Amino acid sequence: MSLSRREFLHMLGMASAGGLLSNKLYASDQSMYDIGSTGDVRIMHITDVHGQLSPVYFREPNVNLGLGAANGRPPHIVGEELLKFYGIAPNTPEAHAFSYLDFDAAAQKYGKVGGYAHLATLVKQLRAEAGDGNSLLLDGGDSWQGHATNLWTNGQDMMDAMDLLGVDIMTAHWEATYGEERMRELLNGSNVEFVAQNIIVDEVAMFDGAEAYDEDTGHAFKPYTIKERGGKRIAVVGQAFPYTPIANPQRFIPNWSYGIRHDALQELVDDIRANEQVDAVILLSHNGMDVDIKLAEVVSGIDAIMGGHTHDGMPAPIIVENAGGKTLVTNGGSNGKFVGVLDLKFSGNKVSGYEYRLLPVFANMLDADAEMQAHIDAVRAPFADKLGEVLCRTDALLYRRGNFNGTWDQVICDAMVDVLDAQIALSPGFRWGPSSLAGSEITMEDLMGQTAMTYPETYVQEMTGETIKVILEDVADNLFHEDPFYQQGGDMVRTSGMSYRIDPTQTMGKRIDDMRLSDGSLIEADKTYKVSGWATVGSVSPGAPIWDVAAEYLRAKDTLTMGKPDTPEMVGVDGNPGVVEL
Repeated sequence: MSLSRREFLHMLGMASAGGLLSNKLYASDQSMYDIGSTGDVRIMHITDVHGQLSPVYFREPNVNLGLGAANGRPPHIVGEELLKFYGIAPNTPEAHAFSYLDFDAAAQKYGKVGGYAHLATLVKQLRAEAGDGNSLLLDGGDSWQGHATNLWTNGQDMMDAMDLLGVDIMTAHWEATYGEERMRELLNGSNVEFVAQNIIVDEVAMFDGAEAYDEDTGHAFKPYTIKERGGKRIAVVGQAFPYTPIANPQRFIPNWSYGIRHDALQELVDDIRANEQVDAVILLSHNGMDVDIKLAEVVSGIDAIMGGHTHDGMPAPIIVENAGGKTLVTNGGSNGKFVGVLDLKFSGNKVSGYEYRLLPVFANMLDADAEMQAHIDAVRAPFADKLGEVLCRTDALLYRRGNFNGTWDQVICDAMVDVLDAQIALSPGFRWGPSSLAGSEITMEDLMGQTAMTYPETYVQEMTGETIKVILEDVADNLFHEDPFYQQGGDMVRTSGMSYRIDPTQTMGKRIDDMRLSDGSLIEADKTYKVSGWATVGSVSPGAPIWDVAAEYLRAKDTLTMGKPDTPEMVGVDGNPGVVEL
């Protein structure tokens, strides 16, 4: 079972006292990045970079609700409560990295985060500290999508950058939205090894010639790999996002089925332990933090889960007890903002100790690696004019991350209402997309950072009030279902032109009520409304790409003036440390 909040705090204090968790990250008398090496093998982990080759601003959420067992458990703690929980001093680089607090002012002070040239410098330093042949670099997926140059080069810009960075192993989610053929083409032309135990080729498709790694098991890709580092054999098992054909269009990958497949994972881990003479088993996961915590409860034999998908920057692992012992569960944030560093100590052929840090990648504190910067410059050069087009200025901070709405999402929804002449706009609750500071110019690159994907088409159609409620209820259940294995990640649908009330603690069909148009009138179940949206996962929508719609809206403004985003009225969450209403 997973630890309670009180038990976790006790564990964190004991681990720090015992030297398992380093306080070097918070030391004021040395560089944030001079962390040394205390283990025999170093596992470095990045995830959910979402194509951001250059440094960005990225605001952490002020709403990240945890319900039931997750109430008060990381990552569902925000703001000042998060700083208290982890003992992070306010008004420090770490406080800025891990929280939304005073974001505009702190971003001006500490600068941008991430960027592959700065990331490359840090990775090289971390490798050198660990010693030659003693480290692995893992990428948890969502690396090829999220920026204009990813879309315009069909993922080639990121695949080349990953090779330059020296990524050893990866798994996937949004990578599949380029389609099976392109995904395999990029992987086959790379030195990065791809693993996924939970992607299975349909039997009929395999009979018709669809490619499979193993026709007996049906695995589309190698389920795991073994690397020898520091004289130890490290097994890395891949766990791709289990709901890819539901959250994204299945038409891109019609031959594949996914799933959590925890029973198959247990069998695989048991087989690896019994027959491969390994010293450690790592799960490279794109499940999301809460799913990984439950997975660690029901699957034993995994030493650590290096997780992604939910974009949670976890300063310390959760330690989960299970039938076979304990499993560390981490999540590595997003947008190139962090590098997870797990140093493993061994006694014989077993892990005997560890030290973990999630290092913020501050571009101002790390020199740009020349080779990587040259690659980035070459990638951007053909598109410089298009990327640099100034659409307008903004008088407010634009951000996306948060369970219910963000100002960037509000811009997109308002644009659809205005340009497409709709009463209501609905936009997916994506968690990718950098932030833009108040007073800054908004460029086409900034807009594409919120919209660059392979199914961007918009729609306008008549929907009944009942249909709108069903949509909201369905997404709310994906986000707040009491069983993490039924959660698909992401956030609530963003809206414009309407409001509603939500009780996240309720069950399917009972969370949403009091839906109203912006004029205050109730949305009636049997009445029809003109609704716009984009990024449909079924059939292809007929409208213009969302970036064209939003660009038209922004070009008509000298300065974008933003109020508070349209967030629902929340009930049932009083006292929850995962919500701070601003």
